[in-house]
Amino acid sequence: MAKTTPVHPVDEVPPARQLAAFGLQHVLAMYAGAVAVPLIVGGAMKLPPADLAYLITADLLVCGIATLIQCIGFWRFGVRLPIMQGCTFAAVSPMVLIGTTGGGLPAIYGSVIVAGLAIVLLAPVFGKLLRFFPPLVTGTVILIIGLSLLPVAGNWAAGGVGSPDFGEPKNLALAAFVLAVVLGVQRFAPVFLSRIAVLIGIAVGLAVAVPFGFTDFGGVGDADWVGISTPFHFGAPTFEFSAILSMLVVALVTMTETTGDFIAVGEMTDRKISPRSLSDGLRADGLSTVLGGVFNTFPYTAYAQNVGLVGMTRVRSRWVVATAGGILVLLGLLPKLGAVVAAIPAPVLGGAGLVMFGTVAASGLRTLAQVDFKGNNNLTVVAVSVAMGVLPVGVPTVYEKFPDWFQTVMNSGISAGCLTAIVLNLLFNHLPARGGSGAAEAGGLPGGGVEKAVEKSREEAV
Repeated sequence: MAKTTPVHPVDEVPPARQLAAFGLQHVLAMYAGAVAVPLIVGGAMKLPPADLAYLITADLLVCGIATLIQCIGFWRFGVRLPIMQGCTFAAVSPMVLIGTTGGGLPAIYGSVIVAGLAIVLLAPVFGKLLRFFPPLVTGTVILIIGLSLLPVAGNWAAGGVGSPDFGEPKNLALAAFVLAVVLGVQRFAPVFLSRIAVLIGIAVGLAVAVPFGFTDFGGVGDADWVGISTPFHFGAPTFEFSAILSMLVVALVTMTETTGDFIAVGEMTDRKISPRSLSDGLRADGLSTVLGGVFNTFPYTAYAQNVGLVGMTRVRSRWVVATAGGILVLLGLLPKLGAVVAAIPAPVLGGAGLVMFGTVAASGLRTLAQVDFKGNNNLTVVAVSVAMGVLPVGVPTVYEKFPDWFQTVMNSGISAGCLTAIVLNLLFNHLPARGGSGAAEAGGLPGGGVEKAVEKSREEAV
């Protein structure tokens, strides 16, 4: 009898019932972050409520399309892993600056289109840089991603930034209740239910929140049933040099962040990232960003909060996240459904976020456990990289006196920590040892005094 080739967990297609539940769980995990970017940019530009609503529905639609491209893929576009796509926060400050200094939305969208094309062209170059991401670097980056996200969950748990009752004990109590439900389901429920622990926790938290007045569904009645996003709704894009330059810096930052997310998901799903798959994933990011500029939204990147959900639930199928992309497309076409999801209180999301984002950090520690820290400087690499990554998270105004391009790079804890880890790894583990002696490594870089585990390829080290 002919043997059937076993299907990798990433390519498995769960039953329809599980696809819907797991997919909805991913949507709830990223929804607040997805709508935050258009709200911040539109609010800073003082757009009327109708335009704000349009930005949100357009964003959700392109989020869904971008996720489908990334998960399913076609030709050389898409990493074909369970990766959720959403608007990058690295672009918020430059876009607000462009939009409020005379350029308006057309100048934003012109720069976004150029940045997307640049990402497509640069994707093969970034793919060749994968050898600079040994477990020492990847573990550090994944750890920083988790640590950078934890304040987001903390703000949600307290009621959401700008909320008049921010930090009220009732908000933290609701978040703690949701966290307890998630942990209880994960520990005591059957396997299938434990894998949708976050979804159950959010549903139970919402059920408790409604009678206690935590949420208001008034916006659901005001929302339209159908909303169609049309290309260049706010006018033809304009191409201003300064706007394009700042958005190209954002493109480099998002490519660095996305590389870290891809590697993290590759570790969690046991499908290691190759230079080709990294290039394909980044190319999909660029295409989605171009679509964002055409359909009145913003640059796109992999969402780290969903990386944590993959690690926590151990559901590795890319078709689950593709289903989430389909749900986002529906939310973008049916604003009333989007309004229902938007009514979920921030503390409910905060309780679920604490365990999801903590899972990302713990995954980084698991990767670092593969690294030898004896008789070398690897501990220094981790220590300084984590410090540089957490610094802008703990002190958000630390770089406010620096130029805009520097702030764009360093205000993102993920990109700051990632760049630091890459540079320090090269400094300590690839440059010649003291005295100039050092044998050439297989990859062509000289090395000196480094541990073998760090010099191995990622596949060998794992």
